[in-house]
Amino acid sequence: MIALLQPWGTTVLELLYPSHCLHCQRPVPARSLLCAACTGEIPWLRPPFCLTCSRPFPGAAELVAACPNCLDQTFAFGAAVAAVRATGSARELIHRFKYGGKHHLRRILGTWLVTAFEDARIQSEPVDALVPVPLHPTRRRERGYNQAEELASLLSARVKVPTLPCLQRTRYTDTQTQFDRAQRRRNLRNAFQLRKGSDVARKRLLLIDDVLTTGSTLDECARVLVARGATSVRALTVARG
Repeated sequence: MIALLQPWGTTVLELLYPSHCLHCQRPVPARSLLCAACTGEIPWLRPPFCLTCSRPFPGAAELVAACPNCLDQTFAFGAAVAAVRATGSARELIHRFKYGGKHHLRRILGTWLVTAFEDARIQSEPVDALVPVPLHPTRRRERGYNQAEELASLLSARVKVPTLPCLQRTRYTDTQTQFDRAQRRRNLRNAFQLRKGSDVARKRLLLIDDVLTTGSTLDECARVLVARGATSVRALTVARG
């Protein structure tokens, strides 16, 4: 009987509370997250891009360019994969989720992460656990939640890989948005450590965050995990700045 009533319940709810596009607020069919117009504007990250940090390159996919972000850099993570470019509607949705308290937007961002999880750089070897990039407790209180933890939880439910919140941010740092790469590295130095009692030895880990810009935050997190015995560390973010 419950199974028979569920579709009717969904129909009644949709009549009373019509679904709306999470970006432009236009009405959309039940269970849809974005309208057709906004779906068509999603700036998916397409080749050519750097296979290490996913920085997009101009030109044809057949061209292999030297990545200026990875030049003279040795990252502790093996590869950082992103779903979309941090522009237009994607950037706005991420900012509203991260800074505007729009917690419900995690649903659409989470679906993008699920899509990016299928990237060959992630599928090349198994993932033992998802590790969300931590926020300092002060910043977490300001925002009400850690966006990386929310995204990791959604991804975990879809891909059946457990989360492992083994990192903690021990030093409050200035926001990274206005810093160049060198300043970001200085700002993050010794800002992360492994939580007491956590064991990452011999684990293949996937760091989860919302946006990758220079890779400094992911690199610092990966260095802690590798130093404590992780077999490998890769990264997955919603967007590439």
